[in-house]
Amino acid sequence: MNAKTSHDAFPFLPDTPEERSDLGALSRAAEGCRGCGLYENATQTVFGEGSPGGRVVFVGEQPGDQEDRQGRPFVGPAGRVLDRALAEAGIERGDVYVTNAVKHFKFRRREGGKRRIHEPPNAGELRACRPWLLAELRILEPDVVVALGATAGKALLGSSFRVTKQRGRLLPLPDLEDIGTPAASGESENSEDGAGARLVATIHPSAVLRADDREAMYAGFLDDLKVVASALR
Repeated sequence: MNAKTSHDAFPFLPDTPEERSDLGALSRAAEGCRGCGLYENATQTVFGEGSPGGRVVFVGEQPGDQEDRQGRPFVGPAGRVLDRALAEAGIERGDVYVTNAVKHFKFRRREGGKRRIHEPPNAGELRACRPWLLAELRILEPDVVVALGATAGKALLGSSFRVTKQRGRLLPLPDLEDIGTPAASGESENSEDGAGARLVATIHPSAVLRADDREAMYAGFLDDLKVVASALR
């Protein structure tokens, strides 16, 4: 493995093309990632999980408290919301791979408190962790990528992304070299022709749990996943 470089996960990826083409090898390598400072307080790296042949990849923001403790993505309350919506939208769990834009839990504690309070990753942390997400997408070659929430959308489409403006639409997936850069925000002329891999943005399932009207928020989330389901047919 390459020498340590701060603020970039790339040196921690496996050295050989064979290992970089294997999700298991990537996951093992990510356990030792020191590409940004988030590893210092997190319990462990939380890598992606799911079917290697999955046609759809869901990208969240970062692991939460339960994910950090268990070492698996989407095993907390938001994960249960996602599982319910997948079932109701008719998306087969075997077609799904779930991961996060950032692989370590970022949090703070109130003075004197034990509860770990989620903090969104910043642009530098998203950029540092991007090599892991790109490596996952290169291996999986999904038909559809789903950005769960604003942070995941920015990690995929760049800083100009706005979930309120772009959610629920079937967009072209940017070239992987452009992921997370300003070049990714441009929509191609063929955005509605069904050619190539697609991207759908929606809210993060945790937004359902925070909403005053959970039923309405969930209904909107489910409608967005039905767009994903239709793209997989």
